[in-house]
Amino acid sequence: MGTPHPLRRTAVALLTAVALASTPSAVATGRQDPVWRGAWAASPQAPAAPFAPNWSSRGFEDHTVRQVVRVTTGGDRTRIELTNRYGSTPLRIAGATVARAARGGAVEPGSVRHLRFEGRESATVPAGGTLLSDAARFPVEAFDSLAVTLHLAEATGPASFHHVATATTYRATGDHRADASGEAFRETSGSWYLLSGVEVSGGREAWRRDGVVAFGDSLTDGVGSTPDADDRYPDQLAERLAAAGRPRAVLNHGISGNQVLNDSPWAGEKALDRFREDVLTEHGVRTVVLLEGINDIGFRKPGSPASAAPGVSAEQLAEGHLALIHEARARGLRVVGATLTPVKGSRYGTPANEAVRDAFNHWVRTSGAYDAVIDFDRALADPADPDRFLPAYDSGDGLHPNDAGYRAMAEAVDPDLL
Repeated sequence: MGTPHPLRRTAVALLTAVALASTPSAVATGRQDPVWRGAWAASPQAPAAPFAPNWSSRGFEDHTVRQVVRVTTGGDRTRIELTNRYGSTPLRIAGATVARAARGGAVEPGSVRHLRFEGRESATVPAGGTLLSDAARFPVEAFDSLAVTLHLAEATGPASFHHVATATTYRATGDHRADASGEAFRETSGSWYLLSGVEVSGGREAWRRDGVVAFGDSLTDGVGSTPDADDRYPDQLAERLAAAGRPRAVLNHGISGNQVLNDSPWAGEKALDRFREDVLTEHGVRTVVLLEGINDIGFRKPGSPASAAPGVSAEQLAEGHLALIHEARARGLRVVGATLTPVKGSRYGTPANEAVRDAFNHWVRTSGAYDAVIDFDRALADPADPDRFLPAYDSGDGLHPNDAGYRAMAEAVDPDLL
């Protein structure tokens, strides 16, 4: 996993310094049942292989899949959410474990906990549905890396997944869910499979209901960041908030290539449809950050000339955002809008696209439609050429930031906005 960034160590130290005396207990608040909070999330997608081979189309049979995820809030109980959203048949899970991740596909010895589903080790996730495990006595702190391991004995068929994990997933043949060693996990993938969430309850943060959902496309998903380093902007935002003494969960619901107004066979359902299932079902969330629209503007059907008109107008994109704002506020969520980042020098960087991006960003800044606004455009722009990334922030394609760029995005968020 590499050496932790100093900001991570600072964030964890601040979190562990929170006084227990200031935390209402379940009894003090009159609650009888655990109150769950999202700690990690990934938006499910239909099986596809647009850029590189992965395991989604074939699925799994007699396999164990180990996935490493980093939570952004802690608790004394943990449960996982499994997804079969795009499955056409029931998904059978032979067993699952959670453990503290070590190097590669290994876990810390003695940390493996077997998960249960209504008291049983095995479970069935209905076609089109999700399933939560039972609560496990598995305490975690913010920024812990967990290994969630699924044993899939029967053929699953095509598997719901999250394409761009910017993290390594490990696979072994047979049942290795309880292995501490990573020796059996000889196959790797850059996607997450069948796992859509980790939730926690209790602990020092039991009273907090101020989580943040970062909702968007590849700039939220983290394309251009270093794999296995947790340097996407939502990761770095969670670290920044903790370091500032304002810790809270930050859940990443970005999908690379996603659009506000149009479905894609490889980049997920349009935001207008997936928002309900991805965002409005999350527990413990208070605020959603909307950063999406550049793919609506720039995407062209294969074979289209570079001079083709933008995919949407600024007015159409604004209407889509207004619909998302309405849905979020109907559930009591605050909505923070974000400007679209520079595209000059990228495949989207045409004068016509730039005109729509500029018009939409002007609307974001001035419409008053949101509860607050984050200006990611200006945070990443080169002062000498504001339509282009500052070179130090460019991953190399003119469209996606690098780790330093994602850090600049996180630093552009005023904690008071959240």
